[in-house]
Amino acid sequence: MEFFRIRRDIPFMRHALVFNIISFVTFAAAVFFLVTRGLHLSIEFKGGTVLEVEYAQTANLEKVRGTIEALKLGEVQVQNFGTSHDVLVRLPVRGEAKPGEQAATATRAFEALCQAESGRVGTKAYTTPQGEQVSRPSCTTPAGTEPVKLSRTEFVGPAVGSELAADGLKALAFVVVGIVLYLAFRFEWKFGVAGIIANLHDVVIILGFFAFFQWEFSLAVLAAVLAVLGYSVNESVVIFDRIREAFRKYRKLTTPQVIDHAITSTISRTVITHGSTQIMVLAMLLFGGPTLHYFAVALTIGICFGIYSSVFVAAAIAMWLGVKREDLISKGGGAAGKEHDPNDPNAGAVV
Repeated sequence: MEFFRIRRDIPFMRHALVFNIISFVTFAAAVFFLVTRGLHLSIEFKGGTVLEVEYAQTANLEKVRGTIEALKLGEVQVQNFGTSHDVLVRLPVRGEAKPGEQAATATRAFEALCQAESGRVGTKAYTTPQGEQVSRPSCTTPAGTEPVKLSRTEFVGPAVGSELAADGLKALAFVVVGIVLYLAFRFEWKFGVAGIIANLHDVVIILGFFAFFQWEFSLAVLAAVLAVLGYSVNESVVIFDRIREAFRKYRKLTTPQVIDHAITSTISRTVITHGSTQIMVLAMLLFGGPTLHYFAVALTIGICFGIYSSVFVAAAIAMWLGVKREDLISKGGGAAGKEHDPNDPNAGAVV
């Protein structure tokens, strides 16, 4: 399926050096901000207390945020989740606070929310569906109503946060190694090197944006970064596949001309794929609320730079590493060497 077809190849590689200089400057700036400012890690990585409260009426987030900030507990986060009645409150760890002290802080925060609704905190006992007798703090007004309920509290210690950060770095490393091995096996090691440099280019620039603007880096953002890695390598694989096909089909073209033809032939597909994906991500960015905001921001940055890096970084680096027709079709082993008839114009890959 194609929206349009470009009949004449666009000379992308003619301007590859200029665009890669721009990429290097952008990459260096991202590294600089990561080193000097660092990431603004969320409670999942630093530790803290999470409160889930349910309001009888639609929650006024500004009022809730003002009530919690008046307690001067540090940098707190207040957001909706699920419905407009449900509010998630994140409280940071203060010093060497222990779980008991954090529980007291959570109780203090709930009392403030209750008093803001003209209520008073007490204890409510009830029986679970399993027959257990439990009690929880409750907020009641003189009229006997319960304007706000404490649904759940959870404490994340600094040790757990450090473990999550370490696991996130391991996941990122495993993805990088897997991509290199896949590209080297399917195509050629030069494509593997080019692909991973382009992917790391995207990831570091995303992190640079978050470091520069001090946006919160949470587990959701980490998931978006890993998704961008897979998304970006998919675009690179499509272009690499077309390069291999063009090498088999057009034997008189030079390497830059082959790469220009491969990229030009995938532009319509790129517009359809990335355009439809960005529409969905834009919907999350505009209507997903605070919970999905930075997740969508990371994906938006990754999609834009993923297209750019696949064309001007990955393809250009493969060209500068000296990829040629013999690298892709004359070897006997691996997927890159599978060609039955060198004179068969239909022997190329189909994307």
